[in-house]
Amino acid sequence: MGTEKDHAISRREFARRAAMVSAASLAPANLLGADVLPAAPQTQQPPNPTNLSPESQAEVESRVQAILGEYGGRFSEAQKTDLRRLCKEAQPVLDRLRAYPVENGDGPALYLRPLMEREKKPSPMTAPRKPTAAPKNS
Repeated sequence: MGTEKDHAISRREFARRAAMVSAASLAPANLLGADVLPAAPQTQQPPNPTNLSPESQAEVESRVQAILGEYGGRFSEAQKTDLRRLCKEAQPVLDRLRAYPVENGDGPALYLRPLMEREKKPSPMTAPRKPTAAPKNS
């Protein structure tokens, strides 16, 4: 006899499947029908290389060194090259984000607002009070 445990999946397996489904939903439609996906070359340079300031280049290098210091033994040489490329590509976006002026009193850029208002249901803990009878004067 099978138990309920036989049909359950682990949290890790659920997360893996959810990531695969979300990645598939973001893929362009023409890729979903392709039988074989072309392999991206590892050594390809971006078409328009970004010229970073010396401060940004130093930040890229420190980020790469921090990652390699923590996880360096797990990467191959090709992966280390790819890591350096990814850090360099991410830096202009970080520079633009940091250039945005923000003051201490500024609120968040995004608010979580419900799409529709819902009626508030009365709480089961607060029952309506019964009216008390007025004392009889005899």
